[in-house]
Amino acid sequence: MKTFPASPTDEEISCSEPEPIREQLVSQNGCDAENRNQEESNDEDTEISSDEEPKQNKRRQKTGGYGNNSDKLKQKETHTGEKPFSCKFCGKCFSRESIVNNHLRIHTGEKPFSCSICGKGFTQKIHLTHHSTTHTDEKIHTGEKPFPCMTCGKGFNQKGNLIYHMRIHTGEMPFSCSICGKGFTQRSQLQLHMRSHTGEKPFSCVTCGKSYSQKGNLTCHMRTHTGEKPFPCLTCGKSFTIKSLLSKHLRTHTGERPFSCVTCGKSFLQKTHLTDHLRIHTGDRPFLCMTSLL
Repeated sequence: MKTFPASPTDEEISCSEPEPIREQLVSQNGCDAENRNQEESNDEDTEISSDEEPKQNKRRQKTGGYGNNSDKLKQKETHTGEKPFSCKFCGKCFSRESIVNNHLRIHTGEKPFSCSICGKGFTQKIHLTHHSTTHTDEKIHTGEKPFPCMTCGKGFNQKGNLIYHMRIHTGEMPFSCSICGKGFTQRSQLQLHMRSHTGEKPFSCVTCGKSYSQKGNLTCHMRTHTGEKPFPCLTCGKSFTIKSLLSKHLRTHTGERPFSCVTCGKSFLQKTHLTDHLRIHTGDRPFLCMTSLL
């Protein structure tokens, strides 16, 4: 009888496979296991991240989307218009304490920020920073004015000042009063003008208490207490408290009479003298005797 060899078992086939093939299978199985472990690990990370997301959203909701309480306070002030900090001198209110502290220097005259080049003082650091740019090439001290007006030839040490000046020639007045409609070339001029409607006088004399709408007026007033007269006449030595008085005085030496009557041609040293003179021609008599009216 013809006999056939017995079929090898699975175990024998496995054992009879060449060694390199066995190593390859083991390596593949190991990589599959590592891949499965990595996928499971990624799934766990994804689950953790999804758990963390609601917590982060809750934190954002608690802070209103802002990093700290200071940001939340600024946001509240912007939208509510709340101004809890007031000036003890004029009563003006502000949204933050730092702003009212800067404002107080208007009344106290404190100028803690000084220019290291010329010594000029400023109430705020940003004003000092802006002033420092004027020392570029020492234009402010050398008198250099590299920005001339093409219309009248007047020179300026800063381009911004030239832009303001050009509005004199063009007649442009981009800042207008919402109450009376009067126009101004600069925003600062409009702000000063608004005080004529509101009656605000934030600059007070510490000696007599008299108040002024502009700081320059207070400075001139203080000289009545100190006796300071910083504007002397180089011809006769007489001194004055303000520059405009010196300018009027100088005409007595030069003979200049810049104010002329359009009717008779007569000239005057001061504008007020011309105004009085014009009443001769117009017949205007604005001052009445209260005794004769009785």
